[in-house]
Amino acid sequence: QVQLVESGGGLVQAGGSLSLTCAVSGPSARTMAWFRQAPGEEREFVAAITYSAGTTYYSDSVKGRFTIARDNAKNTVDLQMNNLKPEDTAVYYCAAHQLGYLAYTSSYDDWGQGTQVTVSS
Repeated sequence: QVQLVESGGGLVQAGGSLSLTCAVSGPSARTMAWFRQAPGEEREFVAAITYSAGTTYYSDSVKGRFTIARDNAKNTVDLQMNNLKPEDTAVYYCAAHQLGYLAYTSSYDDWGQGTQVTVSS
């Protein structure tokens, strides 16, 4: 089991940028992902990155605006978010992949506590 702690959320105006960091403690040689959940909505996939090759995957809604990266030496996973929109407002969660389709929450067995991102119009 791994422990995941997110940081870096906050309030930003539309068009601005934020960077989130997930600090990973424990076995970390796994695909890592970011999800988000807006009030009253289902938790949705944002981006994922594999461990060795660093292959990345993005949802269509963030592709071209968000970048996921990891530093395996430091055990961190970052999410750089540019050109933010009000619809990006949500709690953002870091997750460690266990098995299955990357976009399904059921494929992940370890989650952080989340960090709030609010984008004002």
